[in-house]
Amino acid sequence: MDVLERIDQFVKQNPVIIFMKGTPQFPSCGFSSRTAEALKACQVPFGYVNVLADPEIFENLPRYRDWPTFPQVYVNGELIGGCDITLEMFERGELQPLVEAAVKAQEGNQV
Repeated sequence: MDVLERIDQFVKQNPVIIFMKGTPQFPSCGFSSRTAEALKACQVPFGYVNVLADPEIFENLPRYRDWPTFPQVYVNGELIGGCDITLEMFERGELQPLVEAAVKAQEGNQV
């Protein structure tokens, strides 16, 4: 499977996913840390990919949705953005209902 297909599979299999440097428990950069904290504050499960552990994903993720930086947050298969956009959405109260709805929709499809 080609790397863009692998990335696409991660995005499609997780209603909420962050591609980040490190893990939510042990982030390796401040931007990834702040973004993961915003997602954790929403209290919904989310997937993650440590781009530092997979050089192929690290090199190719920027061309997946033409977004050059890390972290990258996807909800329902759509790129939300990076740290700044995610934090702005969180502060405006927009992130939590979005991720809650994504997780609930996936749970409703699992019968």
